[in-house]
Amino acid sequence: MLFNSLEFLLFLPTVLIVYLLLPWRGQNRFLLAASIFFYASWNWKFVFPLLFSTTIDYWVARRLEQLVSQGKPQTDRRPYLIVSLVSNLGLLGFFKYFNFFAENVQQAGALMGMNVSLPTLQVILPVGISFYTFQALAYTIDVYRGQTHATQSFWDFFLAVLYFPHLVAGPIQRASNLLGQVNAPRTITREKWADGIHLIFCGYLKKVFIADNLAPFVNHVYDLPTASGFEVVAATVAFAVQIYCDFSGYTDIARGVAKLMGFEFMLNFNLPYFARNPQDFWRRWHISLSTWLRDYLYFSLGGGRGSAPVVYRNLMLTMVIGGFWHGAAWNFVLWGGYHGLLLAMHRATGPWLATFFAWPGKIGALASASFCTLAMFILTCYGWLLFRADSLDEVLRMTAKLSSPLEGFDLATLNTVAVYAVPIFVVQAVEFRAGQLDLFSAWRIPAELRAVCYGVITYLVLFRGGLPQGFIYFQF
Repeated sequence: MLFNSLEFLLFLPTVLIVYLLLPWRGQNRFLLAASIFFYASWNWKFVFPLLFSTTIDYWVARRLEQLVSQGKPQTDRRPYLIVSLVSNLGLLGFFKYFNFFAENVQQAGALMGMNVSLPTLQVILPVGISFYTFQALAYTIDVYRGQTHATQSFWDFFLAVLYFPHLVAGPIQRASNLLGQVNAPRTITREKWADGIHLIFCGYLKKVFIADNLAPFVNHVYDLPTASGFEVVAATVAFAVQIYCDFSGYTDIARGVAKLMGFEFMLNFNLPYFARNPQDFWRRWHISLSTWLRDYLYFSLGGGRGSAPVVYRNLMLTMVIGGFWHGAAWNFVLWGGYHGLLLAMHRATGPWLATFFAWPGKIGALASASFCTLAMFILTCYGWLLFRADSLDEVLRMTAKLSSPLEGFDLATLNTVAVYAVPIFVVQAVEFRAGQLDLFSAWRIPAELRAVCYGVITYLVLFRGGLPQGFIYFQF
């Protein structure tokens, strides 16, 4: 059941009506049933691996809580954490990475003249497995570290993991945030409903009107062996806009739906294409994942402590693993390594760059910031080329085309991208300068004008939207 489907538009009002009529505990049980139904609508068999891993994590966390309360050292707690790690990562590896490793072992054997025959699995990847795996691991690791308490109710824990707005594509919620909201009555206010409705409208505008309209052009160029240099540039910029609007649109809808029920999800995107350096970009893009990687992987490896080579190693490992989290393909590994390299280079040259770009005066500061933002956007777009390409051969072919970016320049191609990309960049530039992600609230736009804006959005979504496309991050 997709957010941009008729089924969801019937499902959501029904859930809201029943939810608002029930007392707090009844709301929790009903939301759990609704979330199971939502997830099972893809394939009811997907519920069983989710239930399996959740049961283990609940039991492990309860046992870890006992050991922490008894003052036991981490060496006594570690075996239980390993159980959680093995069960969660084992499921993820089985469904998502088994075939990848089997195929690459066979290819490596063939290169060495050996006939290695390994079975491949004809299994469907459970929707959102990477997201709920990271969320469950964050919970057990936090309890293991003594940073949060284990919940006593299995059903409340199951709801926190399975809650349908964030289940299949995030944001990745921390137990300390979401469980606290599950374990207490929620307060639903007029302001939350206004914010929730606003986020939902913005999410559908981004996804259906912008992302889905750009998708056919991006797919056409990336499937075209003879694409010109300008087409590759245009399609790569278009994909940067598409994936942002697709994923942040999903997040906006998820956050908006949650607000209608009194829940608060963390902000997942903060104008990422206005970042001025690689570190700034990862503070703004997919924030729930980048902070997860920082807190549970980068810091565990040693973080920024130690010699420069050790720190660079930590950055590279974190980003390569983060890239591999996205998908079982070498282009995702390459994409992660590329961003790891950008972070390492920025860390190495950061002080020099800060001095070099400290241009005097207001005009100098604006020019410096604009140059850094544009440079970072170009670097980010090349990363999206690595991400979007279907193979390493395609990466090489399309990268070669970038050496002649104006080859085959065509106004029609430019217009195809600009008509959707320019308006959102203009709006976000204003938001960036104003320091506000919601101009409706910042400018105190009256309800009547809001209604007109929502009417225009409804028209664009219903009558000017692209052909329905699945959300890009559902595959991860």
